[in-house]
Amino acid sequence: MRLLFCGTPEFAVPALKTLLETGFSIELVVTNPDEPRGRGYEPAPPPVKKVALEAGLQVFQPARLKDAATQAFISNFQPDAIVVVAYGHIIPPWMIGLPQLGCINLHASLLPKYRGAAPIAWSIIQGERITGVTTMKIDAGLDTGDILLQREVEISDSDTGESLSSRLSVLGADLIVETLRKLELGQIGPRPQDDLQATLAPMLKKEDGRIDWSWTAEEISRRVRGLRPWPGAYTTFRGKGLHVWSAVPVAPESRDALEPGTLVATPRQLLVACGQATLLHVKELQLQGRRRMPAPDFLNGVRLAAGEKVGP
Repeated sequence: MRLLFCGTPEFAVPALKTLLETGFSIELVVTNPDEPRGRGYEPAPPPVKKVALEAGLQVFQPARLKDAATQAFISNFQPDAIVVVAYGHIIPPWMIGLPQLGCINLHASLLPKYRGAAPIAWSIIQGERITGVTTMKIDAGLDTGDILLQREVEISDSDTGESLSSRLSVLGADLIVETLRKLELGQIGPRPQDDLQATLAPMLKKEDGRIDWSWTAEEISRRVRGLRPWPGAYTTFRGKGLHVWSAVPVAPESRDALEPGTLVATPRQLLVACGQATLLHVKELQLQGRRRMPAPDFLNGVRLAAGEKVGP
C-alpha cells in the first residue's frame, strides 16, 4: 500500500515508525516547517521530520495546504491512503479526495467525545476514567468523519498529559496499521458519529493554566496533570509567577474552611486551601526565575507568614 504521511510532533512518531517497520511504502512525509527554538532561536526540525530523514524518506514542509503550488506538488503522488496524525492543519477538500481509501486520521480520544486540538489534556481535566484512540475518515468537519476503529485505555490518577500522550501514541500506531490492513481487505464498515454525544477539546491557551483557588483540590490537581507539559498550571506568590508541577488532593484534618489560596506549611509539606474546604498537597513547583524543585526545598528557602496566600 502506498501512503502519504502527515504529522508533526512527537505524538506522531510511533505511527510513522510502525508503518515503516510493518512494510508500508511511504512515498512522502508532509510536516510543518522548522521553527526557531532554544536560546539562539535556531530553526529546529519537528520530530517527524527527523525520523523521516533518518529513514531516507522524502519530506515536504508547506506553510499552507491551500496554496496552488502545494496542491500541485502533492497531487503528483497517487497514494492509496493518506495517514494524518497530529499534523496541525485542516485537510482541504482536494486532498481528502486524492487517495482511493481516503484520508485516515488518528485522534486521541474516543470520538465523538473530545473533538478538537487538545483531547488528551481535556480528558484528564474533566475527570474521565476511560479514554482511547480512534481512527476515522477525514471529512470537511472538525473530527466529524466516520469512525473506523477504536481502542480504550484507562486514565490513572497519576497520568499527566505527557504520560497519557505517550501511551496513546503507541496504542494509536498499532491501530493505524490494523485500520489500513482491514480497509484494504474491505473488513471495516465505517460508522457515522453521533453528534448528540459530541464534546469539544479546544486548543489550549496560556490562560487555561491559571489556577482558580476556589476550585476544589481535585479539580486543580487534574488541571495540573492535564496541562503538562504546556501551558502548565500556574499562580502567583509574592508578586512572582509560580508554576505547580505536581500536586494531589488530601483529606483535611478539619472541615474549618480556610480562604482559598491560603498556604498551610508543615515541616515537610506545602498545602494550599481550595474551594469547598479541600486541601491540595503541592509536591513540586517552580518560582519564576528559579529551578524546578520539591516543595520542601521551596519551604527551606522562604519564611511563610501566617495566613499567606498564593494567587489571586
